[in-house]
Amino acid sequence: MTTRRELVAWASAALALGVLGTPACRDDRVPAGRDVATLWFSYGGRNREVLERLVAKFNAKQETAFVRAVFQGDYFEGLAKLRTALAAGTGPTFSHVIGEIIPYLAATGKLEPLDGYPGAGSLGVIPELGQARSWVGGDQRPLVALPFNRSTPIAYLNGAAFEAAGLGAPRTWDELRTIARALTIRRGSVTERFGFGCPAEWWFWVALTGQAGGEVVDPDGRVTLGGEAGIEAVRFWQRLIREDGSMKRPVGRDYDAWEATKQDFLTGRTAMIWTSTAFLKYLEENARFPVIAAALPAARRRAVPTGGTHWVVLKDAPAVAKQAAWAFLRFMYEPAQVMSWATSTGYLPVTHAAVAELERGGYYTAHPNDRVAVDQLGVALPWPWCTELFRIQREIVQPHLERLLLTDADARPVLEEARRAAAREHG
Repeated sequence: MTTRRELVAWASAALALGVLGTPACRDDRVPAGRDVATLWFSYGGRNREVLERLVAKFNAKQETAFVRAVFQGDYFEGLAKLRTALAAGTGPTFSHVIGEIIPYLAATGKLEPLDGYPGAGSLGVIPELGQARSWVGGDQRPLVALPFNRSTPIAYLNGAAFEAAGLGAPRTWDELRTIARALTIRRGSVTERFGFGCPAEWWFWVALTGQAGGEVVDPDGRVTLGGEAGIEAVRFWQRLIREDGSMKRPVGRDYDAWEATKQDFLTGRTAMIWTSTAFLKYLEENARFPVIAAALPAARRRAVPTGGTHWVVLKDAPAVAKQAAWAFLRFMYEPAQVMSWATSTGYLPVTHAAVAELERGGYYTAHPNDRVAVDQLGVALPWPWCTELFRIQREIVQPHLERLLLTDADARPVLEEARRAAAREHG
């Protein structure tokens, strides 16, 4: 479990970032008689604007509750602030956090169990996106997390480049390698266009490891980092970079890495990328060529992890504030709000009712790219319910992945080193 020293370190980091954050909506005046819930949220740009509109809609449509939304920076800044607030007892009423941290937060006892709230069992959440199947055995635990901006990794293809080459989306690793080579353009020693690009990120390595038949944590709880499958995943990347020269060597960390991959795609420097379904609308609207979304290919099987965040309510918040937060969450699971969020951003619709309504209304016929991630849920892999999963990801696996893709290091000893460190952390 997390030590007091680590909590202090997290607290110091969060205080350096500024704990109070920035109000999302400048007019925070609360109408008389309203119960107020404070929401801390992350991310900016288009997604922030869409959420702010939904918060304003909720505040305007009823007269009993009011949500004050406060921006807390990116996911990792927001998480550092939330951890600090939990330790100090000064947290918001509710927030949204990345899935890998949920088991740790649940173990602290700071999350409100939601099973007993009215309507909690009838929200119609798609199990693969909710707690039930986002984690192994998630349905056997008290309900503490509800899905919000959920995603899977998907492939994006430059439709013009693929059409000119007479190629389609790769269905296997072998096809991906062949197609990436075919789409790579070189002029002497200069690569003008790479066939494939992907951030050097844990999420995509987990996808590759799953496709190679592995699991990050075995069913018995042993941290294996995929064993041979994890090594095979890295070596596949390395072949594309070193042997074929068809994959651009990843640059940057965290959001810088994701942004670099997107910009390489939009400028035509890369013909095919893997990134999140969350960027679907951004890429469609900013590309000067047709964007085609496609499912990830298979090695021994098809597999993808899910990503994004879940809503959590803090147990120590005042009862009236928690009731106001719950009223907002019920509002957010109505089909209109689920559909508005998904179709405006590219994130997955998280309820069966919303998917059915989009299907009936012809949305997926008109926007087939939006259907890719929904269909891909059929091969979604649940995460292990591991309290140290986030630390294993950020502090152990991620630095080793960067080392492997930025240097010529051998995957086996490096991942063995990471596995031993992860096993000690989990043990």
